[in-house]
Amino acid sequence: MGKRGSRSQSQLLNTLTKKQKKHLRDFGEEHPFYDRVSRKEAKPQICQLSESSDSSDSESDSESEPEQVSGYHRLLATLKNVSEEEEEDEEEEEEEDSIVDDAEMNDEDGGSNVSVEEEMAAESTESPENVALSADPEGKEDGEGPPGTSQTSPEEFTDAKHESLFSLETNFLEKESGDNSSLKASQDPFIQHVNKELKEKEIQAVATNPKTTHELKWPILGQLFFSSKFQKLETFKPPKDIDLKSLHLQKPLESTWTKTNSQFLSGPQKSSSPFTPLQKELFLIMNSYRDLFYPERTALKNGEEIRHVYCLHVINHILKANAQVLGNNSRRQSQKFGVGDDDDFRDQGLTRPKVLIVVPFREAALRVVQLFISLLEGDSKKKIIVSNKKRFQGEYGSDPEERPPNLKRPEDYEAVFVGNIDDHFRIGVAILQRSIRLYAPFYSSDILIASPLGLRTIIGGEGEKKRDFDFLSSIELLIIDQADIYLMQNWEHVLHLMNHMNLLPLDSHGVDFSRVRMWSLNNWSKYYRQTLLFGALQDAQINSVFNKYCVNMQGQVAVRNVPMTGSISHVLVQLPHVFQRMEAENLASVIDARFNFFVNKILPQYRDAVMSHTLIYIPSYFDFVHLRNYFKKEELNFTHICEYTQKSGVSRARHFFLQGEKQFLLFTERFHFYKRYTIKGIRNLIFYELPTYPHFYSEICNMLRATNRGEEATWTCTVLYSKYDAQRLAAVVGVERAAQMLQSNKNVHLFITGEK
Repeated sequence: MGKRGSRSQSQLLNTLTKKQKKHLRDFGEEHPFYDRVSRKEAKPQICQLSESSDSSDSESDSESEPEQVSGYHRLLATLKNVSEEEEEDEEEEEEEDSIVDDAEMNDEDGGSNVSVEEEMAAESTESPENVALSADPEGKEDGEGPPGTSQTSPEEFTDAKHESLFSLETNFLEKESGDNSSLKASQDPFIQHVNKELKEKEIQAVATNPKTTHELKWPILGQLFFSSKFQKLETFKPPKDIDLKSLHLQKPLESTWTKTNSQFLSGPQKSSSPFTPLQKELFLIMNSYRDLFYPERTALKNGEEIRHVYCLHVINHILKANAQVLGNNSRRQSQKFGVGDDDDFRDQGLTRPKVLIVVPFREAALRVVQLFISLLEGDSKKKIIVSNKKRFQGEYGSDPEERPPNLKRPEDYEAVFVGNIDDHFRIGVAILQRSIRLYAPFYSSDILIASPLGLRTIIGGEGEKKRDFDFLSSIELLIIDQADIYLMQNWEHVLHLMNHMNLLPLDSHGVDFSRVRMWSLNNWSKYYRQTLLFGALQDAQINSVFNKYCVNMQGQVAVRNVPMTGSISHVLVQLPHVFQRMEAENLASVIDARFNFFVNKILPQYRDAVMSHTLIYIPSYFDFVHLRNYFKKEELNFTHICEYTQKSGVSRARHFFLQGEKQFLLFTERFHFYKRYTIKGIRNLIFYELPTYPHFYSEICNMLRATNRGEEATWTCTVLYSKYDAQRLAAVVGVERAAQMLQSNKNVHLFITGEK
């Protein structure tokens, strides 16, 4: 450094050639003028350049090759210049982690809803005022409820070592896999689906065609509604017996499925069929590539049974799709076809990811990957290759000691909040024959497993500089599991995801356009995408997503079984139930109509000190903020508990309510969902709106038993409802009674005689 300082800077600058200056600017090598250059040019470093080129996956490899773009100028007009993509490659890795961290700290972002909540909650003394979108906003509490969910990770790891091993472009079909004759069979539903060609007239007619619907009753699923906007609507009934060969399962699934699914089979059923009756009917619909909505998936009863069967469908789809690509690679290499047969090799989408599985927690992602391994491995002595397995188990597994041993909650709660319940994650999975690559970069993945929040932070929003949703452009199979839980997290994330499905990509990502299917180039991918939607309840918001965003040309199948009894039958206390009907002109005016009805008709009856110990159950956080502000304005004697209340605040509110120091307790549904505390001291119940989960109605009513002081005769329960609450009302009181209540304009009084 002493020698460098003694030399004249002007002389050095004059002696440097243009090449030396460019070398200095690009690579930052040591020169007499090094100190000054390093402060000005900190970005160019050899290590960063090598990392970028190594981890840019198939994109950077393909960018170095000339693209075959003839005949696709319309599509290329929507894409960025490839040179711009190369210039941004270095910055992508450097800014990726900061994007995830920033979005994770903001959670967190719920679009327009967040700003509304912040504005409405401005008068509150609770912290935080911004609405957290994590599954458990109070996860930092110790000893109560599940551990926190939105855990921030320092870096987002991606596997950059196995790119060539799992590349579809450079690999070929193994000899032991045969000539892929199963894919040539015209009866294979996969081949029939991807090779079916739609016409321009059919696509244009979808917007105007009325939806055709047929109703069928199946032995296990019950009432099914087959619907389609395309002209031909085919329905079918499940056969009594199923042969595995007739299902066209790809190797090795025929042998591994029976072993993997054995835990659900017993006795004569185990030998007669590899499926349970429920799995058989579900897989027949899945294998026909129709959209499916099944609203009776519960964590306690059939959750794992359903997870097994949709994982079988996913692996079967991926193995067939990849076998088709690898087989065509081999045929192209051997030059069996001439130059004019390029259309025979159209076997891909605009990007590689084909399957997206949306699950609420890391534990669910862990079980899905474990099923993938089991389905590919079976009981074979030859273990499959799983890269980064140890890291995956560490990040997605859980420590049983973290859970308090004395925590007692209902069985359904224990089944939902099991294992690692972090709700901010996303991971790419690549499958090539009998090998699995975990943490694959998205554009080198076949399957993406993510939570709505994990996808929201990478998709971004309008105006954000760094956002990416091109990986959703060629999704052929979308699975949304446990959809009801997203109602308790942030439903806006699901809507945001659906709005970005199957759009034309903004970048080319090194795609070989001669291998892309024509319906993908025509931006018709949404008509070929199969959507499988599983939840635990019938809800208007879930129904809306299925009806609006599922436009599969094969049609849609929805299970619509009506509840005959309702959750009110599980109320174990003697309690009069008064159902107060309110009127609203339309769906948009229901919120204001409910508030005015409550303030003018219901609340005056409870202002008297005699009507103390009144709990008001509020499903919507917006309604909670509205009521809380009104109670403050009117200076009513009340306390409140919501999902954002600190642990000390919850304890104080419960104590004041039990002792009668506070007349009213405002209580949100999300707090009950995540905590399931028993509130003591309730004498009067008001359901501001019917609960989202029907069994919450009986759970809240049964809380009156917690403090039995001979006051049963004074207990009351009031429920507000409108004609737009038909589904929730039927789930609580049963479909027949709900129909009578909706037809009548009178209030309904029910008295339930339960166990004392």
